[in-house]
Amino acid sequence: MDRLQSMRVFQQVVDDGSFAAAARKFDMSSAVVTRLVGDLEGHLGVRLLQRTTRRLALTDAGETYLARVRHILNDIDEAHAAAQAHAQEMSGVIRILTPPVFATHVLAPLVAEFGRRYPKVVLDIHADSPLVPPIEDYDLTLLGAADTFDANIIARPIASSDGILCASPDYLREHGIPLQPEDLASHRCLRVKLQANRHRSLRLINPEEHNREVEVQIEPALLVNNTTTLIRACLDGAGISIQAIDIVAKYLQNGELHRVLPQWITGRNTLYAALPSRKFIPARTSVFLEFMTEYTRAVLKKMEARQD
Repeated sequence: MDRLQSMRVFQQVVDDGSFAAAARKFDMSSAVVTRLVGDLEGHLGVRLLQRTTRRLALTDAGETYLARVRHILNDIDEAHAAAQAHAQEMSGVIRILTPPVFATHVLAPLVAEFGRRYPKVVLDIHADSPLVPPIEDYDLTLLGAADTFDANIIARPIASSDGILCASPDYLREHGIPLQPEDLASHRCLRVKLQANRHRSLRLINPEEHNREVEVQIEPALLVNNTTTLIRACLDGAGISIQAIDIVAKYLQNGELHRVLPQWITGRNTLYAALPSRKFIPARTSVFLEFMTEYTRAVLKKMEARQD
């Protein structure tokens, strides 16, 4: 038995003074309404209504029960309305879980503009990379994955970008510019540490040659498990690094980094925003999702225009 539905039906029967009238309000048959009220009485173990051919009358127990039911249903309706209003407000807190690299290079650059547009919305950003992200604890969780990402979670793609090779102007002046993939073997390469020494092998793809692939063996000059550290070392001239183009877009735009072997990429990755549920997404969260998507894609579009 749906107890809440039975309570609503019972209240309506009393207010309308008729099972048939209540049935019309709920678009039910009179038999269903009669059964729901009977089930409620059976559950309570007490008669709520005295039925005659001419009229309905509340029993003493029915009057006491109805008074409480009215308060309960009113509170539920108010709670529902408050939740809906809260979902529509462009204010409140958006809790975001993100790897540190996305916090620095994706979220931080858009905070100022988003704050100007929605000054009452607070971004509560938690920068961490847990092995199993507690997606249900946050309004949004940013994830980076290969373009073939397929997980049993609710995730919306924000933007896809190529992995590229880049280095600082100082490094390239001192060590020369690689002209072909094999030249990387004699350069100082900066890599994220991978299992089973996979960081010693570098796969490159040439989209202009029908995605022709080559594999180059390298001896990394730096291994690190933190992308932000890798970018900092690259900016300081430590060597050649692999980065997602959207992560280093601003450095490429201002000339702090130059793209190396520009006709080659290391793969394609997608930034996803995972949600705790498909339902009841607050308006502020939806607005931020759209803003982040537009902002990030605009940055990538600028980069693509520069490459052309």
